[in-house]
Amino acid sequence: MFDYQEIGNALIACDQIRVLELVEAALKEESPAIDILNKGLIAGMDVVGEKMQSGEMFIPEVLMAAKVMTAALDVLKPLLGDEGTAGQGSVVIGTVKGDLHDIGKNLVAMMFKSSGIQVFDEGVDVSPEKFVEKIKEHKPDLLCLSALLTTTMPMLKATIDAVVESGLRDEVKVMIGGAPVTLDFANTLGADGYAADAGSAVKMAKSLI
Repeated sequence: MFDYQEIGNALIACDQIRVLELVEAALKEESPAIDILNKGLIAGMDVVGEKMQSGEMFIPEVLMAAKVMTAALDVLKPLLGDEGTAGQGSVVIGTVKGDLHDIGKNLVAMMFKSSGIQVFDEGVDVSPEKFVEKIKEHKPDLLCLSALLTTTMPMLKATIDAVVESGLRDEVKVMIGGAPVTLDFANTLGADGYAADAGSAVKMAKSLI
């Protein structure tokens, strides 16, 4: 049986050449593409997330690991079909209305994708009404809201209130994050989860999904 941990270790080391060599080797041994994805690549990205959370890896390294993951996924996608995104759940993500910051949100979205979660990224300056519309359209497991300014934090509440008023609140979990956001604030809004960084966001999302 192929040692999928080797793929994960090479991914954690951000060694794209080695990861692609190992993926090709696993395919030649007729390892299922879904196993290469889940047991090798996603398992490796889970460790990357943990290392980011603990301060052992920093944003440039995490971005590099995500880039390696994307290259490996390009090899696997034709062999995965729909099963590659089916098992890990789906997320609608965006920065709330009035806020144009996207670096943190983009990193979280990238980490979600690298962890096998299907992502519907709605961008920045997203109104509560548009979030509700996208929940109806995509039927995600999770709604992720980002606010990077203290002045846009009230929009987190306005968006959650809009989801409640639409009657969809029982159908989707809500996770919030961003520089000024705290766990206490998330609790006052009735959010299901809060994440301080991209590494913890992946872990929280998986627990909620």
